[in-house]
Amino acid sequence: MRRGRVIKIAILVIVLVMAVVLGAGYYIVNTYTVSTVYVDGNVHYTDDEIKAIVMDGPLGNNSLYLSIKYENRGIEGIPFVDVMDVSILAPDTVRITVYEKVLTGYVKYLGSYLYFDKDGYVVESSSVKTAGVPQITGLVFDHMAVGEALPVDNPEVFGSILNITKLLEKYDLEAEKIYFQHSGEVTVFFGDVKVALGNDSATLEDKLMLLPQLLPNLEGKSGTLQMETYKESGGRYTFQPE
Repeated sequence: MRRGRVIKIAILVIVLVMAVVLGAGYYIVNTYTVSTVYVDGNVHYTDDEIKAIVMDGPLGNNSLYLSIKYENRGIEGIPFVDVMDVSILAPDTVRITVYEKVLTGYVKYLGSYLYFDKDGYVVESSSVKTAGVPQITGLVFDHMAVGEALPVDNPEVFGSILNITKLLEKYDLEAEKIYFQHSGEVTVFFGDVKVALGNDSATLEDKLMLLPQLLPNLEGKSGTLQMETYKESGGRYTFQPE
């Protein structure tokens, strides 16, 4: 008799626990269903592409689950993305913050685009060219591996590449290609206009800061703007049409 009563109590407790769990699950699923998503930090992927990546699979539309799953989580298998974080703004609203890998430039190699960082380490090998990242030419190497530095003769060139790309960004200049000659001469390509900057790193910024005023006058033209020698007095630079 006593044993039967204990069993009934145990069953009742189990039923109550299950009811609480199911009720909590129902509340979480319905209360934390995502209806609004904000995406920040993405450059190489659209908002919809990021949403599709993050909100894939079971409970992919549950804000509580997503915030736990993507709490400063490193991402593997998604080119150009390092970390993604999901924060809850409201039970039905989340913000996805994308932290992309920092790319300094890319080189073409065996039909692929090799994107590398400030130290020359290959971040990704892709068949897709990414807008906003300049092509670097003039580098000589005979093999590569993702995660390893490009085996160039002069690794210091990557410091020069970083310096130029930072200055281009600083003066809101978007170059398509940067050519490094073995002698140290640098040429930057803006469409059909080539800007020969020479090899004097000390005056590099002085020259680049002039380009926002000079390039609009060369729109629609093809040729080389010869800026090898910096003219502190503000004299004119020669444009050699092609």
